[in-house]
Amino acid sequence: MRKRIFFILMAMFEFNNIRAQAIGVFENHTDIGAVKHQGTAIYDESLQSYTLSGSGKNMWFGQDELHYVYTSIQGDFIVRARVEFLGAGTDPHRKVGWTVRNNLHSDSPHLNTTVHGDGLTSLQFRRKKGADTQEKISTDKAPDVIQLERRGSTYIMSTARFGEPFTNVTLDIDLRNEVFVGIYICSHNPDIVEKAIYKNVRIISPPKVDYVPYEDYIGSRLEVMDIETGNREILMTSSHSIQAPNWTPNGKTLIYNSNGFLYNYDLESKKVSMLNTGFANKNNNDHVLNADGSMVAISHHNEEDGGDSSIYYLPISGSDNPIKITKDGVGPSYLHGWSPNGEKMIFTGNRNGSYNIIEIDKESGKERALTKTKGLDDGSEYATDGKKIYFNSNRTGIMQIWRMDKDGKNQKQLTFDEYNDWFPHISPDGENMVFISYAPDIESDSHPFYKHCLLRMMPIEGGEPKIIGYIFGGQGSINVPSWSPDGKRIAFVSNSN
Repeated sequence: MRKRIFFILMAMFEFNNIRAQAIGVFENHTDIGAVKHQGTAIYDESLQSYTLSGSGKNMWFGQDELHYVYTSIQGDFIVRARVEFLGAGTDPHRKVGWTVRNNLHSDSPHLNTTVHGDGLTSLQFRRKKGADTQEKISTDKAPDVIQLERRGSTYIMSTARFGEPFTNVTLDIDLRNEVFVGIYICSHNPDIVEKAIYKNVRIISPPKVDYVPYEDYIGSRLEVMDIETGNREILMTSSHSIQAPNWTPNGKTLIYNSNGFLYNYDLESKKVSMLNTGFANKNNNDHVLNADGSMVAISHHNEEDGGDSSIYYLPISGSDNPIKITKDGVGPSYLHGWSPNGEKMIFTGNRNGSYNIIEIDKESGKERALTKTKGLDDGSEYATDGKKIYFNSNRTGIMQIWRMDKDGKNQKQLTFDEYNDWFPHISPDGENMVFISYAPDIESDSHPFYKHCLLRMMPIEGGEPKIIGYIFGGQGSINVPSWSPDGKRIAFVSNSN
């Protein structure tokens, strides 16, 4: 009996000890190898950042010495972070990055995305226990964004200076299905302790390879980003598919949709409540507020229209009976913009066998086609003064950002690169736009779920787009106007299983 009690107490002690070491999204942190100075890891919950300190002779040959903050992962994953050394440092080969290990022994088989203090970037790896470490050197120099993706036995290291496209290095290596994955620091000098800070840390579990879009959903993260710094904050996570957050003009609430319903996320209390849309319970992610935030317009899949999307509006406080704007029997109609004076709305509609931008009068329901192309025109939004309309079109073969006068005249292309660009959203001061960009291998008329995407910003007159965010998401991430009223932040959704 005493032995049984002893073992139970020991098990409780071990469990509590493990829990005490948990840090942020990671399970634990520890020194690996015979380091001279004990490392530390501090999680700042307000900034969602990790500050690491550690020593260590090296991570090379057959032995590693480092301080490691890790979690256990099975199967495929994507991990990403923005990292910065703190202080000038001592050794030019001090190291930070992500490392994947079979175990916590210093001679473990491993894979290591390494950024050195002097900017050298490489994908280092040890195939067998105690074997010499090898590496593939990247052409990238001194990146601060580090991403690692596992697809079976294939690993892809993607690195960039924040605001620039990724540079990729790929390696095939057989590690366990269940591995330790985490961030680290190694001073490359056993007598020195170095420090680094990791921000925007994301651990992502992608969908299964054979998932069925619009049937098999994965979880969501509601995020906000500071435009100036690029720092991001996860406000909430959900196992459901949540999509398309837009900010209310008073700055107090984010409205998003999930499973056909609309929800309010209160930014102060962090509480969620349902926005009553009455019979409209099959809303997609095309909801838009009017200028003063008193009304919200929605796109609801109406059974009377054969399940096609139709446009309605209702008070922001909710209503059992939203008012329909589009006529019965026409559609589908996907809302995107509301004029600043509240009199007009613009949407993507199929009226003559192709999808174009259509203007509709809020009171009369009278429609007028603003574009008449055979391709796809979508994602329309008014400029802050209502004189211009911004939209995306694949009329050139690639989905690009365009602009036209509010009456449809003077249509002009604004982006010209290889990315497929969707959903331009105009900043409150009317000077910039933010949009989501898909890789060139995505079909131009498609904006699918669960892809590597970029959030980019550009002046409204055009110019070179700047990357402001690297996300795993796509459909539903930023479909609706999502700037904060002060123009300092944007809201969006990213995804993980």
